[in-house]
Amino acid sequence: MAYDLASLQCKKTLRPPRIVLLGVEKIGKSTFAAGAPNPVFLPVVGEEGLDDLDVLSWEPVEAFGQVREALHALYDGKHDYKTIVIDSATTLEPILWNHTRLRCPTKEGTVPDSIEKVHGGYSKGYMEALIEWNELLCSLDTLRSQRGMAVIIIGHVQVRRFDDPTGLSYDQYQFDLNAKAANKLFRWADSILFCNTKVAVKKEDVGFNKAKQKGVDIDAGERFVYTQKRASHPGGGRGVYGRLPYELPLKWAAFEGAISRTIAEEK
Repeated sequence: MAYDLASLQCKKTLRPPRIVLLGVEKIGKSTFAAGAPNPVFLPVVGEEGLDDLDVLSWEPVEAFGQVREALHALYDGKHDYKTIVIDSATTLEPILWNHTRLRCPTKEGTVPDSIEKVHGGYSKGYMEALIEWNELLCSLDTLRSQRGMAVIIIGHVQVRRFDDPTGLSYDQYQFDLNAKAANKLFRWADSILFCNTKVAVKKEDVGFNKAKQKGVDIDAGERFVYTQKRASHPGGGRGVYGRLPYELPLKWAAFEGAISRTIAEEK
């Protein structure tokens, strides 16, 4: 293709989404992903969220080479799968770190005993591990562009302190992943979703003029997916995924329906 002025074009295209799906434990992240179009799961050792789901999956991977094999099989094989789900990035990260250690021996020829020791430390190991993350994301992008597959990467969260450079510090749910890797996945994703219940904080009198705060579920256990970022949690999207309603029921059909309605309303 010649890159000249005559080759310029303007067209809107809605390609299969690349989703980072985060949430608190046992909230139903895998169940949500199982509702995506014709999914196949690539679980990681340590995850058991598929035990009660009627979905196709491989045996849990224990090494980065197995991840490569699975993704190559999806690229080369004849199939009609529409979504690849990796469950989860949080448990996959130590496997990627181990692969990084093995390919980065010391000057003496020994394998560093932790990611912290790669290239002498000082966080260099975490930077080096981005090579593995980049390879994974490039392979997933190839499945998306060449095989028309959506991608969902599930992740766990931790409550951590966030030091806001423009204001006060506060606690928030953050991706349970090394910050460099988390930032890379966030930049890559078309949609960052956060799953949780609704909780209200109530004060209880415990006597002696003292009170304690208690979180109370205010929607009888109903679960939601949040499409946009707030101070307490991550979220956001590009294109139509950034214009969805903030709160949706934690069901794939609700997410897919919101996309269709948003597109229809903008025509």
